[in-house]
Order: sequence, then C-alpha cells, then structure tokens
Amino acid sequence: MQNKTTTQAFKEEGMKIALLTKEYPPYVYGGAGVHVTFLSRELSQMEEKSHDIAVWCFGTQDETRDNLRAKGIGSPVLANPKEFSHPVLADTLMHNVAMADAVKGADLIHCHTWYTHLAGCLLKQLLKVPLVLTTHSLEPHRPWKQEQLGAGYNASTWLEKTAYENADGVIAVSASMKKDVQSLYGVPEHKIAEIPNGIDEAQYKITRDPDRVRAYGINPEKPYILLVSRITRQKGILHYLEAARYLSPGIQVVLCASAPDTPAIMDEVTESVSRLKQQSGNPVIWVKETVPANDLVVLYSHASVFVCPSVYEPFGIILLEAMACGVPVVASAVGGIPDVIADGKTGWLVPFEAMGGGNPEPMHPEKFARDLATRINALVTSPEVKARMGIAARQRVLDHFTWARVAENTLAFYRKLIHFG
Repeated sequence: MQNKTTTQAFKEEGMKIALLTKEYPPYVYGGAGVHVTFLSRELSQMEEKSHDIAVWCFGTQDETRDNLRAKGIGSPVLANPKEFSHPVLADTLMHNVAMADAVKGADLIHCHTWYTHLAGCLLKQLLKVPLVLTTHSLEPHRPWKQEQLGAGYNASTWLEKTAYENADGVIAVSASMKKDVQSLYGVPEHKIAEIPNGIDEAQYKITRDPDRVRAYGINPEKPYILLVSRITRQKGILHYLEAARYLSPGIQVVLCASAPDTPAIMDEVTESVSRLKQQSGNPVIWVKETVPANDLVVLYSHASVFVCPSVYEPFGIILLEAMACGVPVVASAVGGIPDVIADGKTGWLVPFEAMGGGNPEPMHPEKFARDLATRINALVTSPEVKARMGIAARQRVLDHFTWARVAENTLAFYRKLIHFG
C-alpha cells in the first residue's frame, strides 16, 4: 500500500525529467534524435501534463511549449577547429561541462548516446538522482567511427564504458542491445529494461503522389527499390549497390543517401554508383540531398521494396518508417532488425555472417549481395505476396511500435528507479 501511495503522489505532483541529447530539431540526423523528439513529446502529454520535461541538446534551440522545454547548449570549439587536435571530442566535452552546469533540479537524468554521457555522470553526482542511458548504439561495435574521430574514438569508448558502469538504469532498444550491454559493460539484468523505438503512425502512412515521385527522377509507373540512409559504413550502402548488379531487368535502384561521415566514404559510394550505372541496364537514381519527411513518406509508399543491408543496427527506426507506409522490407539479419521484421510475414531477413574480431562486415560479401538480390527479385515479381506483406508490415507497427507505448513503458521504468533505486 505504501508503494502504491508513493506512485499516486508522483502522478499528482509529476516528475522533473532531464533528457540529454546531441540531436534535437532542427538538428536531427539519426535515430537518437528522432527518439528524443518523440519521446519528449509523448512524455509531456501523459497524465494530464503533470510532468516537467526538459530537453538539453547541442545547438541554439530555446523553445517552451506547456510543460516541455528544449534548451540548446553552445560550444566555441567548432568555430576554430584547427586549434584543437581532436575538435569533435573537445566540442563534445565542452558541451557536456556546460550541460552539467545548466541543469538544475531534476528527479532523473536520461542520456542519449556517448555525446552526453559525461554530463550525465556529473549530474548524477551533483544532483544525487538516478542516471538512465538508452542504448541507441555502442562504440565498440562501430569501429568505422575511428575514421571520423581518430584517437578521440578511444576516449568516446571510454566515456561510454564509464557511463554504463555508473548508470542506475539502462534502456535497451532491442534484445540484441540488451545482450551487448551485458557482455561489453557487465550491466546486470535487473538494471535493464527492453523498450523498442517507435513511430509516428499518423505521419508515416500510405500516401500516394506520383508527381512528387517524378520530381526525384523516379518513374512511379515502374517498380523501384529504395534505400534511405546517411552515408556511413554502418548502413551497408556499398552492399546495396553490389546487390543491385543482380536485380532483374526493369527495377529502378533508388538511394536517398546524404551526410557522409568522411570524404573517403563519399568517394567510395560515388565510385560504386558510377560503376553500377555503367554495368547495369537498370536505372540508378541517387538523391544526394536530405529528403523532407513528407516527401520521404511518398517515396516509401510508392516503393516496391525497402532495403536495409546494415552491417550494424541496434534497432532501425528507418524500418518502422517504411513498414508504416505499407512497404515490405528486405534486410540483413543483424542486431535489432529481427525484433522489427517478422521474417516471411512483413519482409525477409537475409542471413549475415560477420567477419568478427571487431569487423562487422560480411565474411562473404558477394554471397550476401546475391542473397539480398534474390529476396528483392522474388518480392518485386510477386505482386500478391508484396501486397500482403505490406499490409502486415503496417499492422505490426501499429500493434507494437507506437511512441505512446514507448513513453508509457519508459515512464514506468523511471518510477521504478526513483522509488526503489
């Protein structure tokens, strides 16, 4: 009875929750930013708006809407990056110190990605409140980040490890991530809650507009496959382009790929696209600019198949976006992807045998590419199967992956940590 009374008191008085993130609108480029955007919105609407939700982020944001506030934190480092040996790391550390000083009076700190982990650890000590981390990704499984960060990658990995060792609670977005935080950082099972990502089902829905598809150089009257991604090794873009060599005639190959991690990966993708155009009789359309969300919904809705050949994927919000628009998915069977796709019902999972030893690339890349193409060809040439899978894909999203469900489960985890430690 005492615990129930305490919970009721929190419902009436509300919690003060501080969400720490690098990304928040208008500066969102990945899944973590999408997650925080929608989680904060849903949390602020719960229980008659009784909770105070503060989002602290990198940038110039300064917005307040009822009980939801977003405040950007600045840093002088990137204005003069040549003055620093490791500018990204230095910029991150300065943001974190500023965050730790800015956050006042919170009941709980919830960090997203290593970019805010130092601030989270400091605030846990300064405010004596629980620290929660969400596993959007883990540095040891992203060795390509060393191309961006150099020796700073060693520091980001250490920061992440230290935060997980100090966290009071960890939210794993998939079963795979739950296993990873246990094996990599020794997080005990009782500290972990498995809560998947979600989707705005009202925004991401089947939306037809052939003229908008044509505006991107795609023929809406002919089948096309679609990949949407940042240009990073994680997303397997080069494997997508390799698989396109084995597609049946008449299938358009569309990749909406922008924001390269490094000039080197941009050069590799450019060369691969050029080679594919020369060797394949199928049209290849590369949309290099970031596609607005409303247009992206239309591109999903007209696609025959969405392809996700990631070599590392903790969850894959992009999968939910496509599925919510009624598109079957062909994806690599890695990380959290099997939690999202019902194999044979909402799409197909392609077996993936990684090289191991810290290298997430496939051991047999040509076989992986051919296997991707085989599943894609089978779907494109089977309209009834494709339609049935598309319907099942959207229904699966509605049944399991809404942001309202994510926020409800997250709030319950917060209460557990605050009441019972």
